[in-house]
Amino acid sequence: MMKQIIEKFQNYLIQLGYSKSSCNMLPKCTSSFLLYSRTRVLEDITSEQIQSFYEWLQIRPHKYKAGGLSEAYIYHHIYSLKVFFNYLEKIGKIKYNPISTMQFKQPKANSRQPLTRAEISQIFELAETPKEIAILHLFYSCGLRRSEAESLNTRDIHFKSSMLYVRNGKGSKRRAIPMTAKVVQELENYYLQKRADSRSTAKNHDAFIINNIGERMSGNSYNNILKSIVKRVQGENLEISLHHLRHSIATHLLENGLSIEYVRDFLGHSYLDATQVYVKVNKYQLRNL
Repeated sequence: MMKQIIEKFQNYLIQLGYSKSSCNMLPKCTSSFLLYSRTRVLEDITSEQIQSFYEWLQIRPHKYKAGGLSEAYIYHHIYSLKVFFNYLEKIGKIKYNPISTMQFKQPKANSRQPLTRAEISQIFELAETPKEIAILHLFYSCGLRRSEAESLNTRDIHFKSSMLYVRNGKGSKRRAIPMTAKVVQELENYYLQKRADSRSTAKNHDAFIINNIGERMSGNSYNNILKSIVKRVQGENLEISLHHLRHSIATHLLENGLSIEYVRDFLGHSYLDATQVYVKVNKYQLRNL
């Protein structure tokens, strides 16, 4: 029964337009709670069980590395339960929402600063292959999310019109991203190299970026390639994520005088307050808004 509930919950998230990663992670976090609580009847779940689960997460060891869970990952579990119990209440499976009045510690905000233009230039200079350069352009020059890069197909890039199309962004939003001539040229360089290598293109004809065995590139593979590029930076200990590149291009666009409304549309946000998390908005720009 619980397995069926989780499957229906995942379908619900898909219908609401949650990202692919959220549609996978939230049901997994919820399943972790159901296993911990050993409950068989959803109506019997109590706030005390949720509190006990939350306290257990504080001491639970990480499965893949030394130490415990991060604050952000712990909060992912709590967020998943909030969405899950709202869903159960909505479909009439429970009469009382046990998490509705509970309060939890918010994870610390990420204080990571955007990269400078000089740092971005250095990272691009250290990219050694057309594939590495193309990946940097997707996340920095085009500001893609990880899930958007994963699902990017060759047909989504129009070299002649210098446009890249995100068909299904966060919240099922579509958007068109203009590309500079340099970005078009370097993405096309990778595409032509990929097409020339018949062994690489044999397995997946749709995906724009493919891995070494011709399959669609995964988010973890994108991360690993970025890490390998960053390791080449001499004398620096940079901790850079794919999302960090997106953060940086948003800030640089604003610094170049583009309006925050443009940056919002470029990133695929629905509201300005979401965009302000990524960019450093000065007082003059706020007054203009």
